[in-house]
Amino acid sequence: VQFVESGGGLVQPGGSLTLSCVASGFTFSSYVMSWYRQAPGKEREWVALISSYGGGSTNYAGSVKGRFTISRDNAKNTMYLQMNSLKPEDTAVYYCNRQFPAGSWGQGTQVTVSS
Repeated sequence: VQFVESGGGLVQPGGSLTLSCVASGFTFSSYVMSWYRQAPGKEREWVALISSYGGGSTNYAGSVKGRFTISRDNAKNTMYLQMNSLKPEDTAVYYCNRQFPAGSWGQGTQVTVSS
């Protein structure tokens, strides 16, 4: 089980980024998937979740609801996180993983929101 995150970078407050997560080593479409993030000096926290197969059900942490959108493309074994109206407090390393059972964590992708 492996995850490779990408798409992070430096963005000004109010800007947008789209993160990607390419999964391998398991039947991607069969699993609920989530995005997580870890800010400096803080514990890793859950950000968003998408249901398996068609991904018709999503859920978000209160801090990102209305600003972030999670999606998946099972044909590409890829999950996305569209992030809009970014705030400095969104600065963190972003990770993806299966909701259950979790696999090994990838290297993550750094998102920095700063003017």
